[in-house]
Amino acid sequence: MYSVREIPSASSMFSAYASLSATIMLFRSAVNELIPRPIRRYVYSAVGELFRQRSNKLTLVVEEGNAMSPNLVYEASEVYLRTKISPSANRLKVSKGPKENHLTVSFMRGERIDDVFDGIELNWRFVCLEHNNQNDGSGSSSSTRQESRHFELSFDEKFKERVLNSYLPFLMSRSKDIKDREKALKLCTLGNWYPGGSIHWETIMLDHPAKFETLAMDQVMKEAIMDDLDRFVRRREFYKRVGRAWKRGYLLYGPPGTGKSSLIAAIANHLKFDIYDLQLRHSMHDSDLRRLLLSTTNRSILVIEDIDCSLELPDRNIVEGKNKTPLGQMTLSGLLNFIDGLWSSCGDERILIFTTNNKDKLDPALLRPGRMDMHIHMSYLTAQGFKVLASNYLGINVYHRLFGEIERLIGITNITPAQVAEELMRSEDADVALEGVCKLLKRKKMENEESETLEPIIELRPELDIELSAETEEEVIELVAESVELTGETRAEAAEQTYELQPDPAVELET
Repeated sequence: MYSVREIPSASSMFSAYASLSATIMLFRSAVNELIPRPIRRYVYSAVGELFRQRSNKLTLVVEEGNAMSPNLVYEASEVYLRTKISPSANRLKVSKGPKENHLTVSFMRGERIDDVFDGIELNWRFVCLEHNNQNDGSGSSSSTRQESRHFELSFDEKFKERVLNSYLPFLMSRSKDIKDREKALKLCTLGNWYPGGSIHWETIMLDHPAKFETLAMDQVMKEAIMDDLDRFVRRREFYKRVGRAWKRGYLLYGPPGTGKSSLIAAIANHLKFDIYDLQLRHSMHDSDLRRLLLSTTNRSILVIEDIDCSLELPDRNIVEGKNKTPLGQMTLSGLLNFIDGLWSSCGDERILIFTTNNKDKLDPALLRPGRMDMHIHMSYLTAQGFKVLASNYLGINVYHRLFGEIERLIGITNITPAQVAEELMRSEDADVALEGVCKLLKRKKMENEESETLEPIIELRPELDIELSAETEEEVIELVAESVELTGETRAEAAEQTYELQPDPAVELET
């Protein structure tokens, strides 16, 4: 037993403690100075493993970014886990975009989410870390705060293979379905751009209400188009197996007002694809087309409207020394390579749509399969298409007393859906609106008949190989007009069309 005399004094104990602390600090400083930091961290980690209790839990860390590209697993996890938020969560984050239909509810930092897959218990944790980023390059002591985010997925290590090979692919697929359902479509157009400059697409939200159900088209044609689109999007492995780029080309042709733009919007809404509206310009080069293609995203529609009017492309078969293509100008060969050359395979699940009012003006090379795989004729209004318009605008889903007369007139009259739709909008009263359609169709029928009757007069002028005075011209028109029994009003129109279509410098018209 120790006596009181053997107990060290308080001053001795403080002295010994101070000496020990100084020794430890000196040893620590020596270690930090002499041993490189990576080796120190390895030693600390090894020593820690000796005393750490062995756990059967495995944790996967899903970081937000992967080098310079986004981590698709992180994006998919963020979307999927929003559907797994517990009702007992204390704090949630709510947002809504201008064109979004629903509120977006997400979790706050530190939130834990539990999931079960095929009997496996999975524990998720959302982690946000803030750190200072020192700006050492400028010599300044200022710093900026940055935030790094990641998910931690913990589960029993014996299920590692099933989680990696089954659960994570399921999560990716499920999140894709959720994004497709909630996706707000975008309409992209080329911003301020100059040849060789950087590509910048200006985007707005596409909120076009067109659907296949509301298109004034033949039902058989609508079903054929939808079947072709659905078959295209589900045949990824088929395109890979046969060695073809996963893309599809459509040519929409027909008179103005037949619904080509509405069909494009309906396709975008049906597939949930963004639209890139490309306006070809005279200043574009072939290389610019390739760069534009690379700047578009997968699952998108690239639209070139009025391809016959956009550019006068030089022919591929220009005779050497004649009409040479100016250096740097876009060529037909460049456009063809853009559609189905090697560069067209840089991207998946893309649709290319050309529109034109005059299919005959297009080079046959543009129309072959592999470039324009499906040609869709947007014709004048049909009886079946009119019923769709009557249902859309007037809510008439059953028979109406004027339907018979309207369908008879539509069968013998060339009129576009846009013209009839405009007439249907003039009144909310179904009887008044449909009577207006009857009058419109009768008027168009008379105009079509008169136009056909005037063809001999229009064709007469080029055959006259002599200079005629104004009086002689009037006599010629009068004789032809009498032979086809035209009214006085139609004779004046015939004279006007004759001078407009075949102007003669030797003749001056007076108002």
